[in-house]
Amino acid sequence: MPPRAGRRPSVRLLGLVLAVVMLVAVVMLSIGFGARFLSPGEVWAGLWNPDSPYYRIVHEMRLPRTLLGLMVGMALGLAGAIMQALTRNPLADPGLLGINAGASAAVATAAVFFGVGTFFGYVWFALAGAAIVTAMVYAVGGGRSATPARLALAGAALNATLLSYVSAVLLSDTQAIDKMKFWTAGSLASADFATVERLLPFFVVGLLTGLLVARPLNALSLGDDAARALGANPSVIRTAVIVAVTLLCGSATAACGPIVFIGLLIPHMVRPFTGPDLRWLLPYTAILAPVLLLGADVLGRILGSPGELQVGTVTAVLGGPLFLYLVRAAK
Repeated sequence: MPPRAGRRPSVRLLGLVLAVVMLVAVVMLSIGFGARFLSPGEVWAGLWNPDSPYYRIVHEMRLPRTLLGLMVGMALGLAGAIMQALTRNPLADPGLLGINAGASAAVATAAVFFGVGTFFGYVWFALAGAAIVTAMVYAVGGGRSATPARLALAGAALNATLLSYVSAVLLSDTQAIDKMKFWTAGSLASADFATVERLLPFFVVGLLTGLLVARPLNALSLGDDAARALGANPSVIRTAVIVAVTLLCGSATAACGPIVFIGLLIPHMVRPFTGPDLRWLLPYTAILAPVLLLGADVLGRILGSPGELQVGTVTAVLGGPLFLYLVRAAK
C-alpha cells in the first residue's frame, strides 16, 4: 500500500469529527439565511415542530436547497478526488476535464430538441453525456499512458467545445434560455424535495462505489503489476471509477447545472492533513466538499442581496485563483 500520512490515525479521526461539526454549522447557516434570517433556535423549531411559524419556510424553501447542496457537494468532491487518484493528475476536476460540460451539453440537447423539462428526464441524458466525455478524455489523453498535461489539454479542449455547443443550442431557443438561465450558471435556487428524492438513488450508488474503490485505488497507485500482486484488478478498478464519476457528475449536473472547482479544491486542501491514503482522503472530501458548496451558496445570497449570486459563479470566482496557483506549482 502507499506510504501512510505522518499524522496518527487518532489525530485524523479528530479532524474528521471537526469536519462534521463544520458541516453541521454550515447546514444550519444555509437553512437560516434567506429573505428573513432565522436564528439557530428558530431553525431547530422549524425543522422539528410542525406548529412553529417557521416550519413551512424551512421545509418548503430552505431544507430542499440545503439537502441538494449537501448531496451535490459530496458528489462533485468525491468525483474529483477519485479522478485525481486514477489519472494521477493533481488538476483533475469534473468541471475542468469537461465531464460536467458533457452532461450539460446532453441536458441542453434534451431540453431544446426533445422537449424534456424535468429532472428525471434530464438525468438520463446527463449520465450518457458524462460517460461519453469521461471515456473520450481518458482516450484522447492517452489512456493508461496519459500524462497530467495531456489529460488537462484534452479536457480543456472538450470543455470549451461543449460549452460553446451549449451556448449555441440555448441561443437558438429563447424559451430554453428563460427556463435554463440559472441552471447554466450552476444554481440551487430551484431545489425542491422532488428533485432531491430523484437524485438520491444515483447519488447513493455513486457515493458507495466511490468510497469502495479507496483501497483498490491505493493499490493501483503503485502500478498495474503491483496492484495485481495485491489482489486488485486494474480494469475493474478503472471501470468502477468511471461508473462512480458518471453517476455523481451526471446526476449532480442534471439537478443544478455545471459547478466547477469543488472537485479540485477540496482534495488539495485535505491532502496535506490526510496524506495520500484514500481511505482517509475520501471521507474527508465527502464531508468538506458540501461545506464549501453550501458556504459559497450562503455567500452568494449575502453578496447578492436582495437577490443572489448563483453558487456556480461564486465557486468559479473562488476556485480560479487557486487553479492558477496549482498550475504554477505543478511546473
